[in-house]
Amino acid sequence: MPSDRPDGLQVLWAPWRMDFIRSAKPAECIFCQKPAEANDAANLLLYRGTECFVLMNLYPYTNGHLMVAPYRHVAMLPDLTASERAEMMDLTSLCVEVLQASVYPDGLNCGMNLGRAAGAGIDQHLHMHVVPRWVGDVNFMSTISSSKVIVQHLGETYAELKPEFDRRRR
Repeated sequence: MPSDRPDGLQVLWAPWRMDFIRSAKPAECIFCQKPAEANDAANLLLYRGTECFVLMNLYPYTNGHLMVAPYRHVAMLPDLTASERAEMMDLTSLCVEVLQASVYPDGLNCGMNLGRAAGAGIDQHLHMHVVPRWVGDVNFMSTISSSKVIVQHLGETYAELKPEFDRRRR
């Protein structure tokens, strides 16, 4: 999609995320609360590692949008231990492997937003986003109607990804 910006930068619009922005935020940190609960499927928690876990994003940019977070409540990379940093990267690599085997993306975005000014919706508990991308995944729906088509229900995506994570248990 051509950019109308004079600097030529492409813009990723995600107006459907306004549901998250405008929604009442839980009193507890979701990255602390969800792994503490026993119902992984209800919480879209796909994989539990020793120090980190993998969780589906409830407000995804694309189908299969995952997040990797440490169990420990920390906000910045230097706050992680060396083993937490290593496991985060190992689990990020696992997410890439699972997504490539399951949803066949043309590419992936992996990254963190550290701090509110950097775009973190939950800025006190760092997390890595793993977002599958497809050529043309920004289409006319998001361009002209402020709508995003997520092609699969979150529960169906969970059911598809969970066995892939289980098969690759590290």
